[in-house]
Amino acid sequence: GSNVPRMSSGIQIKTKAAAPKSKTRSPGSQSKPSDKLNPKTIDPFCAFSQPPSAFAATYARGGIPCRLVHGSVKHKLQWDSPPETVSFDPLLLTLAEGLRETKHPFTFVSKEGFKELLLVEGAAEKAIPLLPRLVPVLKAALAHADDEVFGRGLDALVQLSAVVGPSLNDHLKLLLTNLLKRSMDKKYREKVTVALQKLEHYGGKVS
Repeated sequence: GSNVPRMSSGIQIKTKAAAPKSKTRSPGSQSKPSDKLNPKTIDPFCAFSQPPSAFAATYARGGIPCRLVHGSVKHKLQWDSPPETVSFDPLLLTLAEGLRETKHPFTFVSKEGFKELLLVEGAAEKAIPLLPRLVPVLKAALAHADDEVFGRGLDALVQLSAVVGPSLNDHLKLLLTNLLKRSMDKKYREKVTVALQKLEHYGGKVS
């Protein structure tokens, strides 16, 4: 019966593996799968930037009701429930936070999710009350050193402007410095100019 000890040792291994979980780190570590995979790399990484962003943690927990579906030609988003049934607060803010992500699939999910959420019927009245909280989040994307993050922030801003129109005007002065700063960069001058024209078009004349 050499089978018997092998089975029991299998059981022991299981209980052993389960035990350290409870005492790995602080309770907060559960949202960081990377901790378990490679504890060594996590600390210098934390010093370098924040621990997993709110967006990454929310996505990992299944708190974002849409995910990336890989297509052979084009990726698309799949929503757990139709976007028009989803509450904009906090999802629109969370997706805007996600625009600052630099890792796949967060980059795609946040950008596409933000866009699709704003396309639902009645998006304007759902988005307008969130502007005071939303604009600072977009500002952070526009102030980001990463060019792609800036580009996603700019696109999101134009999409938002198309939906909420003049309601955004009062908030735009918060963002103009970031836009004008980036427009000094040759590679962004045209993109920023076009965006500003659109913002003016959707918002009526910006004083």
